[in-house]
Amino acid sequence: MKKMLIVGILAIFITACGSNSQQASTKSDVSTSEPSNSANPSYDPNRGEGKFKSVDISGSLDATMAESGNKIYLVKCGACHKTTEEKLVGPGWKGVTSRHQAPWILNFITNTDEMINKDPKAQAQLEICLVRMPNQNLADSDARALLEFMRKNDGVK
Repeated sequence: MKKMLIVGILAIFITACGSNSQQASTKSDVSTSEPSNSANPSYDPNRGEGKFKSVDISGSLDATMAESGNKIYLVKCGACHKTTEEKLVGPGWKGVTSRHQAPWILNFITNTDEMINKDPKAQAQLEICLVRMPNQNLADSDARALLEFMRKNDGVK
């Protein structure tokens, strides 16, 4: 009985970490025209690993989008990331929007493998965590909702 319960929980975890959610975006505030400032000369964001060049987050928090991001966090991210500074499998999310710019966060969420392979900040994070973040196959709108949830977690109102 215990084995069946463990297998069931593991199956739910694997499904949550790999499913693809296709929610429509309520905002179109993402642009892909600004050049990236990377210390790695071989890192070319135009190859696909950095499609987000600028993100308009200058306004107040979008509470509806943040709530959507919270739901995504609970299903896809909460098993490895805490909303505090504490590291679980991955780093804690408290303060993430002050440590990284919005385009970097969105690029990392939506194209994890290429960012880890090319981006110096992502590579440094891998050295700390020792575990590659799995690609969650998130739609751009889901990634944007997660960013809004991160902003709310960091105290943006």
